[in-house]
Amino acid sequence: MALHLPAIVTLLALLLFIYSFLAVGMARKKYGVAAPATTGHAAFEVVYRVQMNTLEQLVLFLPALWLFSEYVSPLWAGLLGLVWLVGRVLYSVSYVQAPKSRGPGFMISFMTALVLMIGACVGIVLRIMAGL
Repeated sequence: MALHLPAIVTLLALLLFIYSFLAVGMARKKYGVAAPATTGHAAFEVVYRVQMNTLEQLVLFLPALWLFSEYVSPLWAGLLGLVWLVGRVLYSVSYVQAPKSRGPGFMISFMTALVLMIGACVGIVLRIMAGL
């Protein structure tokens, strides 16, 4: 199971992103914001920013997740990935309810991705030093 956890987390992260772009599509219709516009009703802009910030975070998170999994531990990568997902969901819900409350969710997901990235760097350096 531990070896599969990063893959499961990856699929869950992708499902979260799919949900975010479906939410943008529904918000476009609800608030009358025709594509390709990215501004309009404030509630639409919040949903759009959730999608874009999630995309921005995925670019950092996914490679860090898999590098950490390979060079440190798939179990710990998966567990940290689950924390990242909780942070992203908290960010999304908080931002939509009250944009100024998005900070904790953002910090949870960003710091988790940073831990994965730094851990991967350490793991890579240790393997290089060990001649592997």
